[in-house]
Amino acid sequence: MTSQNIIDSNATWTKIIRPKRGLLDLRLRELWSARELIMLFVWRDFVSVYKQTVLGPLWFVIQPVLTTIVFTVIFGNIAKLPTDGLPPFLFYMAGNTIWAYFSACLVSTSNTFTANAGMFGKVYFPRMSIPISVVISNLISFAIRFGMFILFLIYFMLSGSGIHPNWWILVLPVLMLIMALLGLGIGIIVSSLTTKYRDLQQLVGFGVQLLMYGTPVIYPLSTINNGFLHWLIMANPMTAVVEVFRLAFLGVSSINPISLLYSAGFAVVVFLIGVLIFNHVQNNFMDTV
Repeated sequence: MTSQNIIDSNATWTKIIRPKRGLLDLRLRELWSARELIMLFVWRDFVSVYKQTVLGPLWFVIQPVLTTIVFTVIFGNIAKLPTDGLPPFLFYMAGNTIWAYFSACLVSTSNTFTANAGMFGKVYFPRMSIPISVVISNLISFAIRFGMFILFLIYFMLSGSGIHPNWWILVLPVLMLIMALLGLGIGIIVSSLTTKYRDLQQLVGFGVQLLMYGTPVIYPLSTINNGFLHWLIMANPMTAVVEVFRLAFLGVSSINPISLLYSAGFAVVVFLIGVLIFNHVQNNFMDTV
């Protein structure tokens, strides 16, 4: 029997793998068709974080609470940094809650190629599905931390601390989208560059830590009186996100919410640049990883 007889000329192919792709060939339809695979990656990422640990998912609760306590003691009681008249514990918890999601997205997506090189070399699937799954799985972690923040917020409100959430809470989905685009965009840019420059992997964690101090997480924006320093912090797209979050849920902030437009525009540009670079690198990254 010849190979011609074996192959059914009327067969319908469900997947066509092309050897080359253009820079702007994003194949969004292909990515959409892999949505079930993305959800499998989401479940894998969420479960694997605390697999074989004693406390398991409770770490999603313990970590933000312990971090907030440490910040309250060190920056609130010892360094005595102002908190715009807000309870220090709630002030720091708000900053930690919003920052943790962004930093997790950035750090996790920054090693997409190096951490998954073995899987990428064995089977084809849309490479972008992995960083997207990371952003979604971190969203689950954020939901748990946010739930804890709301519980403490209700407690302080009932205690008469003078906290007044307002209608700006409606922009929370916008804040989440901005952070997701920023974390994903910067992360995949770093991931793409680390295929050739491995030094960037060592700088990611350190860089994120430095960026946190350049963001009003442990101090309010109102304490920055130096003109150049104030401009520098405002150039950080995460500044408006953190401050508007505090404005929405704690009712106090010195930022003009219109600054959020800058953060949104910055996030979109970084994301688009990241996608283009990622799309270019994935064609030949196996030669350098």
